[in-house]
Amino acid sequence: MSDPFFHPVSGFDLPRFAGVPTFMRLPYVPPEHARFGDVEVGLIGVPWDSGTTNRPGPRHGPRQLRDASTMIRAQHPTSGMRPFETVNCADLGDVGPNPADIPDSMERITAFYDKVMGAGIVPLTGGGDHLTSLPVLRSVAKEGPVGMVHFDSHTDLFHSYFGGTMYTHGTPFRRAVEEGLLDPKKVVQIGLRGTMYDTEDRDFAKANGIRLILVEEFHERGVADVMAEAREIAGSGPTYVSYDIDFVDPTFAPGTGTPEVGGPNSYQALQVVRELEGLNIVGADMVEVSPPFDPSGGTAFLGVSIMFELLCVMAGQMKGAGA
Repeated sequence: MSDPFFHPVSGFDLPRFAGVPTFMRLPYVPPEHARFGDVEVGLIGVPWDSGTTNRPGPRHGPRQLRDASTMIRAQHPTSGMRPFETVNCADLGDVGPNPADIPDSMERITAFYDKVMGAGIVPLTGGGDHLTSLPVLRSVAKEGPVGMVHFDSHTDLFHSYFGGTMYTHGTPFRRAVEEGLLDPKKVVQIGLRGTMYDTEDRDFAKANGIRLILVEEFHERGVADVMAEAREIAGSGPTYVSYDIDFVDPTFAPGTGTPEVGGPNSYQALQVVRELEGLNIVGADMVEVSPPFDPSGGTAFLGVSIMFELLCVMAGQMKGAGA
């Protein structure tokens, strides 16, 4: 049973439209807080989109995600998991980026996550564009390479953009493999689709043993079969989960910078996370929610619903490990 200090505010006690929004109405526990060391899962905002190459906006994602998350309640509808009563969860606040300097922002992000990892906290991130994952992985994988289950329309495995720019939201996992943060043979990317510049990214994946599951294969085989393979690829070792909201078809998640048609629906978006049960998840993120393209907040609500699904899997894993 978790410490009641870390339980969220109930909608029965304070209306969901009232109060200062934190992720899932959890207590705000920044690194300088006296209870920081008691947190087991930390929800973190990274309001940064300097790696975006076309339509910006994910820098506003964490704020909209937090606001939408006031609708998250205490119990999972099918598993019965009550994550906030299982492990100590808190909103650790935002990493303050430098919007004019990509390298400095990445250093700031990694330094923040070093504090989180040093305290033994498992991070669950709301981004931010997908370049956010790289500085997070630099902290999460500091002790050695991890596997990854990656939900996305795009591989994000390109070498560079615009004649030599190495750090964009299309390159984070190429850098992560090169830096030894990811074990490519334990990486699976699911839902890939859309028109292409060329095959450079897929060629890199093939040469390094990264498993690519295109959306056609995803739809043909179904969620359960695809995710069984994903669990087999990741194995029992430490695994990072990266979830780009553009994995979901834009009919259900229009609020993103690089939408691609033909994707999974919102129910399948939840199903794939439920099928992660049993993995050793050492960190996860939800990225590329872009409020300017969906001011209604529907995309953000789907995003935080997916984050709740991730939290339930992580809490179950930690409970099973005796955390």
